[in-house]
Amino acid sequence: MQIDFNKIETMTIPGMNNGTGTMSARMYNDDSYRIVPTAIHPGGSIGTHKQESGDDINYIISGRGRAFCNGVEEALKPGVMHICPKGSEHSIINTGEEDLVMLTIVVKK
Repeated sequence: MQIDFNKIETMTIPGMNNGTGTMSARMYNDDSYRIVPTAIHPGGSIGTHKQESGDDINYIISGRGRAFCNGVEEALKPGVMHICPKGSEHSIINTGEEDLVMLTIVVKK
């Protein structure tokens, strides 16, 4: 299976899950996977939410941020992966002055 994200329109999402600022994303979504190249813009965040569909795996490509999963805080930087298991609550915050760019993969369970 090949997914060509060049053919998927970029969405601008304001205040995802009651977060702040905006993010840009291209989303592939089917019965098994949700795969989302994402940029959380400076000052933006994904608000705290319960991960319902599966484990949320976020690989950081560039930028800086913080993730919170079930009250545990983690620093985000290039080369780091943040995993929030299904049923957990988490949020992600861009703490830098450039986009926090990541690839999010949810394997639905």
